[in-house]
Amino acid sequence: MILGVGLFAAVAIAWLLIAAIEKVRLGLSFAQAFLYTPFKLAYRITDHNLRTIRDANAPVIYAIVHQSKLDPALMLSLLPENTLHILDEASARSFWLEPWRELARTIAFNAEHVFVSRRLVRVLKGRGRLAVYFPDAVEPDVKSFRLYRAVSRIALQADARIVPIFVGGARWLPSSLTPAELAPRRLFPRLVVSVLPPMTLEQLAARDGEPARNRGNALFDYVAEARFGATDLSRGLFQSIRDASDRFGASHPVIEDVVSGTLSYRTLFAGARVFGQRVEARTAPGEAVGVLLPNTNAMVISLLGMWSSGRVAAMINYTAGPANVTSAVRTAVIRTVVSSRAFIEKASLADVVTAAEEGGAKFLWLEDIRETTSGLEKLAAAACWRWPLQPQDAQKPAVILFTSGSEGHPKAVVLSNRNLVANAMQAEARLTISPRDILFNVLPAFHSFGLTCGTILPLVSGMRAFLYPSPLHYKIIPEIAGKKHPTVMIGTDTFLANYARHAGDGDFASLRFIVAGAEPVKAETRRIYRDRFQAEIVEGFGLTEAAPVVAVNTAIHSREGTVGRLLPAIRMRLDAVEGIKDGGRLWLAGPNMMMGYMTADRPGELQQLENWHDTGDIVSADRDGFITIRGRAKRFAKIAGEMVSLGAVEMMVRSLWPEDNHAAVAVPDKRRGERIVLVTTADDADPEDLRKFSKQHGAAELMVPHDIVKVDTLPVLGSGKTDYVATKKLAMEQLGLTV
Repeated sequence: MILGVGLFAAVAIAWLLIAAIEKVRLGLSFAQAFLYTPFKLAYRITDHNLRTIRDANAPVIYAIVHQSKLDPALMLSLLPENTLHILDEASARSFWLEPWRELARTIAFNAEHVFVSRRLVRVLKGRGRLAVYFPDAVEPDVKSFRLYRAVSRIALQADARIVPIFVGGARWLPSSLTPAELAPRRLFPRLVVSVLPPMTLEQLAARDGEPARNRGNALFDYVAEARFGATDLSRGLFQSIRDASDRFGASHPVIEDVVSGTLSYRTLFAGARVFGQRVEARTAPGEAVGVLLPNTNAMVISLLGMWSSGRVAAMINYTAGPANVTSAVRTAVIRTVVSSRAFIEKASLADVVTAAEEGGAKFLWLEDIRETTSGLEKLAAAACWRWPLQPQDAQKPAVILFTSGSEGHPKAVVLSNRNLVANAMQAEARLTISPRDILFNVLPAFHSFGLTCGTILPLVSGMRAFLYPSPLHYKIIPEIAGKKHPTVMIGTDTFLANYARHAGDGDFASLRFIVAGAEPVKAETRRIYRDRFQAEIVEGFGLTEAAPVVAVNTAIHSREGTVGRLLPAIRMRLDAVEGIKDGGRLWLAGPNMMMGYMTADRPGELQQLENWHDTGDIVSADRDGFITIRGRAKRFAKIAGEMVSLGAVEMMVRSLWPEDNHAAVAVPDKRRGERIVLVTTADDADPEDLRKFSKQHGAAELMVPHDIVKVDTLPVLGSGKTDYVATKKLAMEQLGLTV
């Protein structure tokens, strides 16, 4: 009895002491601190910025993402006591919340009242504070999004500041509002209270240019930024993927290929440890190690093994040609390349191996590693799979990708662990995905889209990724999709259009959506997938230097002809360009932007990025934040002093001959500086038809191609993009011009 009383007294004293500390640290009332303490201890809550938002000048609206039944209790404990909380009906009636409801004023949520409530505006104008709980949906439905618009109107009328709040980890609580099959439960997940500085809607809307008409978009974007803010960017890729294995279970199937089947997190990590030890024995920490592998489980194991051992994975583009491979190996100072003899033989890449060796690299073959790995090594790896081989640092390089070399020698783009984790989580904060999804990835990992969205995003989000080694198998890929039933797919318009031509009506029927990038999506491609497969293509925009995704359309925020709106935490600015009236040269900044370049003239030397990156793209942004790509700065022709977008020319031609592929290139012209040549697969392409069509649609005369060159197929890069360097060379040869 005495022992029990003593133990109870010790717990009570400790509780009171911790509550007193929290009261002082966060500026809470003692009642708030007392009721907050159990949460703080049980969930090891990270709450560093809360003092700032408590001290924010009123009027303030706290925009809270409501993920679990616990959220109202947390917010009632942490927000100022004069805050009016608009609770959902279940929270307003719940008996266990009664002690917390006594901490501040609360009213039951009524959607109709929120839309028209003058009372809430009066509360705010009286230097008040309002807490609104938004549904936990990355892509809310139309009804839910009305709440964003309603709160935006209230904030505008009261000139209130917005403070978004997201409790990272709350989705996994037993009290989560998300179905268990979409969010596996954990008893005591670590929680992170992510908050952003108070800003008015006018300030939010004007951050990237002119104020937006739809201020609900600005509010939604700020809340999404808080969602992303819960990401711990101090965790490296190895740690972030291991965290995912803790959330979804070590036995959760996460990758699959056509060779070795399905691997769980545990099996993946065990294989990575064996591989990492072999790489560790042959290379130095921080060294760039080449990866010359297709989309397979072995490629993912190799990447994870390198990150575990503190090496940098240099993804070699084996479709770039021997000269570019040699240049890439020398630029990144690659001394060891990981590959497979079976792959080299099957893909006929002996010349690529020779090119890499000429650059100074030696090969480490996966077959040799398998043959020399003992049972004891496998057993030890299975036992120690959770631990990395080297200390992890998110700020250090993780991957090197190479540009196409269209502007000379390929440049090496150096991406840190932080860059890649950030971009994957930025995408997760904008697109609805879950552990129930199966992502079909046909894009190679040497392409940044295939690496981040097709490989890293599934690993950190719990989606199963089905990896296919080549995007060019147009007949086989639809058949496999029909058997594997993917729900999400990534690709380029060229690849998607070819898959549709060979697909049966049921092959892609399981898809929820497709994320397309690298090139504009044709209206016909979009229509085919929508009508035949009921799958929506959401178009995005990215670049290798951004790891790569910059903007994307979504279910609720979509506008055809655009590439969507910026992902959370990315900033842009548009610099004026002579001859371009609507739009400007795009500069970007954000946590996903590369560390810097390595170049052929300064091999192995990282040339650090200074804050903003010049993308070289000419874009325009409407007042709702949707971005339209006008073209690369180098993809403009200067004709008689006027700037003409070659991309716009291609779009015009595509409208006339939608079934074919087209590329517009600029060639020298003695009289007008440059002239436009159309290279097309359209057999019936006629210059007179094109002139009439352009005139009917109000196109300027300068946009009409001077010559038409007909080909069977357009040259493409390994990523599926049009190879404009080869296309221009082909056009000039056909026209008898000097290359």
